[in-house]
Amino acid sequence: MNSEKLLAILRLQVTKNVGDILAKKLITTVGSVENVFKEKINTLHKINGIGTQTTQHLFDENNLKRAEEELNYIQQNNIAFSYFLNDDYPQHLKHCIDAPILIFKDGNLNLSNQKVISIVGTRNMSSYGRDFCNQLIENLKEYNPIIVSGFAYGVDICAHKAAIKNNLQTIAVLAHGLDEVYPKTHKKYIHEVNNNGGFITEFWHNEQPMRENFLKRNRIVAGLSKATVIIESAEKGGSLVTADIANSYNRDVFALSGRVTDIYSKGCNNLIKNNQAHILTSAEDIVKMLNWDLQQAAVPKQKELFVELKPTEQKIYDYLQQNGKQLLDDIAINCELPIYQLSSILIQLELKGIVNPLPGKMFEV
Repeated sequence: MNSEKLLAILRLQVTKNVGDILAKKLITTVGSVENVFKEKINTLHKINGIGTQTTQHLFDENNLKRAEEELNYIQQNNIAFSYFLNDDYPQHLKHCIDAPILIFKDGNLNLSNQKVISIVGTRNMSSYGRDFCNQLIENLKEYNPIIVSGFAYGVDICAHKAAIKNNLQTIAVLAHGLDEVYPKTHKKYIHEVNNNGGFITEFWHNEQPMRENFLKRNRIVAGLSKATVIIESAEKGGSLVTADIANSYNRDVFALSGRVTDIYSKGCNNLIKNNQAHILTSAEDIVKMLNWDLQQAAVPKQKELFVELKPTEQKIYDYLQQNGKQLLDDIAINCELPIYQLSSILIQLELKGIVNPLPGKMFEV
């Protein structure tokens, strides 16, 4: 990516009153991120959500100076990053409307694997939660998933360590810049996490771990994954926010149930009771819900079993097999098919016993 484009992204990212949703609207409307700062102000004002105050922030010289400083740091330190319109941007996250327009990365990340789950929960986990977390990840090892969490105390660091122990890739999503470490005591795990995955953040290199950053971080944790697992939570907590966000993204949520008298099981029990999460009793629950068992079994047989599929049918099947159950609209977008044509093809695939329709206009192989 050239310096002009990266500078424009950074300027947009730091502009007050311009969140990720509005930033994407601006980029889409004017054609590119560079054009945002070349477009006439009167033209920008015609875009819904852009007023005089916002354009003043857009062209604030202080923002330009800050963006130039961050650009220099990125280039001098060879910081890896992904722009939301580029192919190397995490695919699951790309489908989230409020995903960051730019993320920074460190480590040995390989995001081509579609089997990604987030595991979060209380910082005050019990031995019950710890034992379950360790056993869960060990039992998922054969499916080689990526384990995402937030590098915090308790469930987060337990999930990261269990992934490393089982030679699985793990991604730590930070609520601060890559130059910071929080909590400080987790500095000893940085090398291991980098060797077995790495770190992702939307925050600039010296951004401090402010309270509001943790809530922003949670949407990335949920967005990176096909499913979010909550292992122990009080009635209120950040992991419940992550569960709520995951539900808003139409992602599966699992919660470990516990005794009704346990403080740090109340949040999970409430999620299950209110149909906001599937009850989690073992790794098998995740494997079956996400169709990992069918995907593994189908890999060596795919060519033999589906030789009679038409090219478009094969495209839809391959997409569903790789991504699990999907909304009709998402299938249409990713397979580049109009809804009316897609619906007809899905019916044919259903008649062939290849695709199952699900409630809520969802489909799975």
